[in-house]
Amino acid sequence: MNDIQSGDLTSGPVCPIPISEYPQVMLAHGGGGRLSQHLIRTMFLSQFTSDALRPLHDGALLQVGNMRLAFSTDSYVIRPIFFPGGTIGDLAVNGTVNDLAMCGARPLYLSTGFIIEEGLPMEDLWRVVVAMQAAAKAAGVTLVTGDTKVVDRGKGDKIFINTSGIGLIHAGTFINPARATPGDAVLISGRIADHGIAVLSVREGLEFATQLTSDTAPLNGLVDAMLHVCPDIHVLRDPTRGGLASTLNEIAESSATGIRIREESIPIADEVRGACEMLGFDPLYVANEGKLVAIVPSTEADDLLAAMRAHPLGREAALIGHVVPTPPGVVTMETRIGSTRIVDMLSGEQLPRIC
Repeated sequence: MNDIQSGDLTSGPVCPIPISEYPQVMLAHGGGGRLSQHLIRTMFLSQFTSDALRPLHDGALLQVGNMRLAFSTDSYVIRPIFFPGGTIGDLAVNGTVNDLAMCGARPLYLSTGFIIEEGLPMEDLWRVVVAMQAAAKAAGVTLVTGDTKVVDRGKGDKIFINTSGIGLIHAGTFINPARATPGDAVLISGRIADHGIAVLSVREGLEFATQLTSDTAPLNGLVDAMLHVCPDIHVLRDPTRGGLASTLNEIAESSATGIRIREESIPIADEVRGACEMLGFDPLYVANEGKLVAIVPSTEADDLLAAMRAHPLGREAALIGHVVPTPPGVVTMETRIGSTRIVDMLSGEQLPRIC
């Protein structure tokens, strides 16, 4: 609790100098907010731009012969590597499975790369590997290739994992963040902020009356059920780093539309809301690892909600807002007291090393 008392956890993100003037990489550059976006666009997209990369989707959409494939990669540096509801191993599998599913693809094959710090107990490594195998089996994917590196003691932090995946895009689907259209409904598959607060509770030794548990889970089954009802889903995203707020801002920017949400419609567990209030966090910006946002035609919203609620990972699905024509690129929220606030993208980082 010393970190809380000293203000380290409640001080919030800080942007000491303009985004473009950071002389060194900071933790916040990996947080999914404005610093991440700036780093990606100026450092990477400027050099590696391509038709597949430019949309900044959760994965690349590729045409190979008569097949449409999705390809995605991600790296996991979470601390601690074991947390309530999961491990870095199943998180790595689920995260890449979900990125492929957000492209409208059926995940098929994964690769993995391990960067292991010298001194990691073999028992811990085995626990991670077993968790990965179980997660892959649950998601219906096969790990087909990989790599292992070991770094000097003190030169890493136990273990980092990279996973890449490839999947076959469902026929008749075209899911893209630029497809959000005024009038579309905004759906969320369940309670937000569970993962980030569960990990923080272990990291900082916090105790609550109810144990908080990560929501890490593979979402491809839920997406299959949704596409069966509505093949014309416009946008799918999993709100991981930067939380729901950053995801909605990215969609609004990509589609040049506005998004308006209602605070009272967003599902949040009471214990998570209480933890966020105590720690000074906004749950809209806290990471999730087993939830999705869907932007869909309003005429399909009721049927999709019914399909989502019939699936174990969508029982608490809710309609939380709509896409609006203006102001473009801006997310606003009707608060519980009836006022309207802008839900901006954070410049800094609320919770580093969360995935």
